[in-house]
Amino acid sequence: MIPLMLATVDEENVVKKVGGNPEVRKHLENLGFVIGSRVKIITALNGNIIVQVKEARIAISKEMAQKIYV
Repeated sequence: MIPLMLATVDEENVVKKVGGNPEVRKHLENLGFVIGSRVKIITALNGNIIVQVKEARIAISKEMAQKIYV
């Protein structure tokens, strides 16, 4: 299990854990980062990443990506 930030670009992963305080976890769940969902990093730019989750592309910060484990 590794943070999403360390995952390989264009490789599909499965969310295994979502960390952070309850407010952060709820925000990430609302974006689609729930345990068992498939995510793929599309690109990483200047510390931010663009992720494909549930057929949508979402930009998240490096800090948020460190709280999602795959």
